[in-house]
Amino acid sequence: MSVPEGVERDRPLARLTTVRTGGRGDFFARPATAERLAELLAWSEACGIEVGVVGSGSNLLIADDGFRGLVLKLDGELASIERVGTRLLCGGGARLPQASARAAREGLAGIEFGVNIPGTVGGAVKMNANAYGGNLSEVLEWVEVSSPAGTEVRGPGELGFSYRRSNLEPREIVARASFALTPAEPQTVKSTLAGMRTRRKEAQPAGIKTFGSTFKNPEDARAKGRSAGVLLDEAGCRGMAVGGARFSDKHANFVENTGEATTADVIALMAEGRRRVRERFGVLLEPEVQLLGRVDTAALGES
Repeated sequence: MSVPEGVERDRPLARLTTVRTGGRGDFFARPATAERLAELLAWSEACGIEVGVVGSGSNLLIADDGFRGLVLKLDGELASIERVGTRLLCGGGARLPQASARAAREGLAGIEFGVNIPGTVGGAVKMNANAYGGNLSEVLEWVEVSSPAGTEVRGPGELGFSYRRSNLEPREIVARASFALTPAEPQTVKSTLAGMRTRRKEAQPAGIKTFGSTFKNPEDARAKGRSAGVLLDEAGCRGMAVGGARFSDKHANFVENTGEATTADVIALMAEGRRRVRERFGVLLEPEVQLLGRVDTAALGES
């Protein structure tokens, strides 16, 4: 197999995730333009190679035996942030908290909630991210989506948004996104950001090997409006550990790597938390984490 220039072989992947678990990837590349991204996607398709994207790695579990495919991490202009009038143009690999901070400095409001979503713009679009009352789809103007066929522009109405979901396919990657924002006093927006950061710091673990929310907040009426974190807490999961993985003492819907956790440890912990919540409340929690590689999720089942 002929490998394109700049594509690495056998790349360790664990350090590309915030929870620091997982094995190695067969191929790894950092495309810096939409053209290069489309070329790599076309190569992978022609060779029958699976594709995975790593952004901030904040909500990602990589298989312990790695990923038999091409792992992409967007770079260069695909990770840039630029103001154009009242719009913020962001590469799919740009970090959403940095985009929110840039908007605040520029006196643009509407994307403040992104300061507390520890992921990339592309990942946020794919997952229709929301937090603290803010919703990405409400300020998203358009996205450029790269695929093996090239790059095309799509509007929010073409992305099939629902709760934490979009209709983007595995070989469709957000190269850039435009957010239509509202002029505001920079100090006012900065103050809002500071308040959101404080709320997150008080409620969620930080500065340790962890990833974002493990389970989606349930819509099941039996949850009686309680979040996944509250249900896990009331089911006795706060601080519970399996191997090196533990539900945080600070927020039961966050999993921490206490040392040498494996992805298998994390899955086993999630399965036990899910089982306890269903046994106690009759509510089946839906995992929110993204998976890369052949992660054995059989333990999660329909427990």
